[in-house]
Amino acid sequence: MTEAPPLDAVDPYAWLEEVDGDDAMAWVRERNDETLAGPAATPGFAATRDAIREVLDSPHKIPEAALVGDRLYNFWRDAEHPRGLWRRTTWESYRTAEPDWEVVLDLDALNAAEGQDWVWHGAKVLRPDFRRALVALSHGGSDADVTRELDLVTLTWVSPDDGGFFRPEAKGSLGWVDLDTVLVATDLGPGSTTTSGYPRTVRLWRRGAPLADAPEIFAGEAEDLSVDAWHDHTPGFSRTFVQRALDFYSAEVHLRRDDGSLVRVDVPTSAETSVHREWLLVQLREDWTPVPGGASHPAGSMVAAVLEDWLAGSRELTVLFTPTPATSLAGLSWTRHRMVMSVLHDVRTEVSVLTPPEPAVAGVDWAAVPLPGLAELVTVGTRAVDRIESDAIWLVTTGFTTPPTLAVQELGASGEPAPPEPLKSAPTFFDATGVQVAQRFATSDDGTRVPYFLVRGPQARTDGTAPTLLYGYGGFEISLLPSYSGTLGRTWLSRGGVYALANIRGGGEYGPTWHQAALREKRHRAYEDFAAVARDLVASGVTTPAHLGVQGGSNGGLLAGNVLTRYPELVGAVVIQVPLADMKRYSHLLAGASWMAEYGDPDDPEDWAFIRTFSPYHLLDADRDYPPVLLTTSTRDDRVHPGHARKMAAWLRDHGKDVTYYENVEGGHGGAADNSQAAFMSALAFEFLAERLA
Repeated sequence: MTEAPPLDAVDPYAWLEEVDGDDAMAWVRERNDETLAGPAATPGFAATRDAIREVLDSPHKIPEAALVGDRLYNFWRDAEHPRGLWRRTTWESYRTAEPDWEVVLDLDALNAAEGQDWVWHGAKVLRPDFRRALVALSHGGSDADVTRELDLVTLTWVSPDDGGFFRPEAKGSLGWVDLDTVLVATDLGPGSTTTSGYPRTVRLWRRGAPLADAPEIFAGEAEDLSVDAWHDHTPGFSRTFVQRALDFYSAEVHLRRDDGSLVRVDVPTSAETSVHREWLLVQLREDWTPVPGGASHPAGSMVAAVLEDWLAGSRELTVLFTPTPATSLAGLSWTRHRMVMSVLHDVRTEVSVLTPPEPAVAGVDWAAVPLPGLAELVTVGTRAVDRIESDAIWLVTTGFTTPPTLAVQELGASGEPAPPEPLKSAPTFFDATGVQVAQRFATSDDGTRVPYFLVRGPQARTDGTAPTLLYGYGGFEISLLPSYSGTLGRTWLSRGGVYALANIRGGGEYGPTWHQAALREKRHRAYEDFAAVARDLVASGVTTPAHLGVQGGSNGGLLAGNVLTRYPELVGAVVIQVPLADMKRYSHLLAGASWMAEYGDPDDPEDWAFIRTFSPYHLLDADRDYPPVLLTTSTRDDRVHPGHARKMAAWLRDHGKDVTYYENVEGGHGGAADNSQAAFMSALAFEFLAERLA
């Protein structure tokens, strides 16, 4: 048998990268027909799909809201409104069990009237009158979208013929400065985008003027990731900021003065910066010594300065958070007078309320009050009700067996926060009686302790052969936390399954150092961590390799692909969703160039030497046995190219491996454009795992 040339030399499946090519789409239709006639045609599949759809379409989900003026706005999908309603109500009505909603925009009706396939991408409402909104809509769920102006009084579109703002379809943004002025970052033709496909310029566009004539206020370089701009509408602090993202983890932030000049905020480009009223907050990804010979602040810290003093040359700082080996900063949100800080302590949420001094002075400690009464293994999310006018926050609490609850809590300008006011609770979608939840630690190849959560259903076998699903992500400093999933409970836990959630390196569970431990040439650490969790599940008697399945999407799809190709003996089935797979080509496909800070540059021979070791497409071996694999993607995914999944599936199929493939024609990177599609895709994964791990 003649050995085939390596895939990085000759790619026999390159033709599948032509997204809408006739041959490629014919191949997709054939694979989809096979799946529809096989796994998706069983009675079990239909029952699982319907059970998931019931969860997604439930009219009793929490309608999370955003305060816009004196109204609470909510975006809602259900069985009657698959593409969704943007609607609003009053505080008084929202506090009732059945709020009286006024529909602002019905996307299903809009699609019917316009013959389109719009998917909601959000809205920005202009302060202080809250009369106009800039609404972003996407075709089929792609990242590229359009922006249209909506009158919130008449509930009609403001036509471009009448001076309404309209941004044509592209990756980018449109944001208010005032009623007649917006900041626009978008594709305006050759030279206006970066190599990653995002906007390279920001323009100040005035009502009635052609978009092409809008004056440019900032331009980045073609090799940058992107540029963006936003206007702060806080009374007394009206100002515009411009951000130049150099790559995924480094950016410059500039303050635009009234005369049009730009002043750079002089902090490390690797830091995340935010501004609230007088204050500049800096979250560090690397160690920082602002003054030579002065105090040094470790990666993962957060410090505060008075913005105008900092711009004038002061280097006085207040330390608000310093990490420990067990803690990391998970997030922050501002109210009018307070800052709410969320910290992870061994992946468990702790929340504190901090009060800065008034008048604003750097170097002075901020009073801190912990929010009490948070249960273990429960995640608490916080956000401001209105960061400009109010000192109230939304509190969303959830856990593996705890349906989400929503409360509002008044923090006040000073003193102790008031008790939370419960507002809404999500329904229970499965019987959690007897479900066991625990946190465990596995030991990776280099001795690192890797946490994971284990959720055991009440019907799960205790003889060491329980069907077990291991999920992970391990990238981009994203943390995986306990949360409630009616879908998981109904379709897995209630059927005797066990679920494990791995907090591997590459994520953000222990801050930037945890993430950076699996960057670029250290990428293998993420996969070793995941394999260590898989081995621990077997060694501790939970399951066996034949009964262990793994699942991941996007970067997690790259993770699952590496399990398939590096550790096939550890698992009995693999689900790979909207994945990266061909790491030789990824930087040339759609938004791939924007992730080179995470993975490296495959066109650099030194980088390719290590990238090839975690490129699933290039690790495939015709002589090796692989567990059954399900590969799914979306034709309309304009972030991770569908060619990754197509080529991986084609190779496996042509080499006689057990592979199932399905490509949703809509959905963008999320894989589904509405609840019906989401239910189908989820059912496909759960039924595949149930059958193969039984």
